[in-house]
Amino acid sequence: MPSIAVLGSTGSIGVNALKVIDRLGPEYRVAALAAGSNWCEMAEQARKLRPELVVIGDESVSDALRARLPAGIEVAVGAEGLELAASLPVVDTVVLAGTGAIGLPAAMAAARSGKRLALANKESMVMAGSLLNSIVKQHGAEIIPVDSEHSAVFQAMHCGGRRQARRIIITASGGPFLDTPVEKLALVTPEQALNHPTWSMGPKITIDSATLMNKALEVIEARWLFDIDADSIEVVVHPQSIVHSLVEFRDTSVVAQMSLPDMQLPIQYALTYPERIEMPLEPLDLCKVGSLTFRRPDTERFPALELGFRAAREGGTSGAILNAADEIAVEAFIDGRIGFCQIAEIVELTMDCCPGVAEPCIKDLYSADAAARKIAREACEQCMKQSL
Repeated sequence: MPSIAVLGSTGSIGVNALKVIDRLGPEYRVAALAAGSNWCEMAEQARKLRPELVVIGDESVSDALRARLPAGIEVAVGAEGLELAASLPVVDTVVLAGTGAIGLPAAMAAARSGKRLALANKESMVMAGSLLNSIVKQHGAEIIPVDSEHSAVFQAMHCGGRRQARRIIITASGGPFLDTPVEKLALVTPEQALNHPTWSMGPKITIDSATLMNKALEVIEARWLFDIDADSIEVVVHPQSIVHSLVEFRDTSVVAQMSLPDMQLPIQYALTYPERIEMPLEPLDLCKVGSLTFRRPDTERFPALELGFRAAREGGTSGAILNAADEIAVEAFIDGRIGFCQIAEIVELTMDCCPGVAEPCIKDLYSADAAARKIAREACEQCMKQSL
């Protein structure tokens, strides 16, 4: 009986993962749940699923959570709790569904414990791809990507293997501002940026989709997930979100994974791999779709994308620096403290100013993360002062 930990269970990916697990039947059980601060929803999940362990990020609500839970369910808090859930002996698979750098220790713990890591947390691979890959190899763990784009690449790779792949092509919907004139982007509000045309996601990843920073992160992630040079990765805009990514092989054959956009599909594949199990989703009707279009991304409109390629080429702590700066800048934008176009500007400034380490250990990564956050916060404050 596969036993699963869902970390980030109240977010979009986590909720979809629980739907998939429920549909897969009693052969799959949830042994651990984790959430940031949404203790009410997680309490309801725990009452239904009866896991052994629940983890809440916000310690101030832990007592209220305990009072709502059935007897026999252990409660842990914070980053230590996430690591405990990720390494729980009974757990076979860890669904790492939350966003942010906080997911990295849990990813490391799952890898050290030899688990299957169903990875939706981009930041873990962006920050520490090389290091995480080493731990996975050393402890016999495995990473199955849950991002729709990287799941598509993972599936397409089975047609030839990584050594025969020449190029990875990652698709992007283009977000809500695909055709917005560049001069109008400075006026974009958080409400407009949070209105994604295709996917329903959390606020951080939705803003990243609007700036195309999500594709910057995916470029870095793909570089480490598939052990491929940054120059062999390409991003194309595909507004229909039907082709989720493609792989070109040495013989010029191109293999694509296609489906209607629904995150339950890559989640289920990560849980049941290498098996494919029936899903009650609408099948793809190409005649109904009508046409599939592709175009090159406009890097003047979306300068964040080039920053991802830069970090993928530089390696070392560059990914950690980019990610940390982006988290700070997106938070500042949502709070109304900086403008939309300043997100990428602050990330670039931070990458220019923050010293890097070429072959980092985990301590170096956390130091780079902290230093980048400090620089980005100061840059956000400067932007606020200039706007007054």
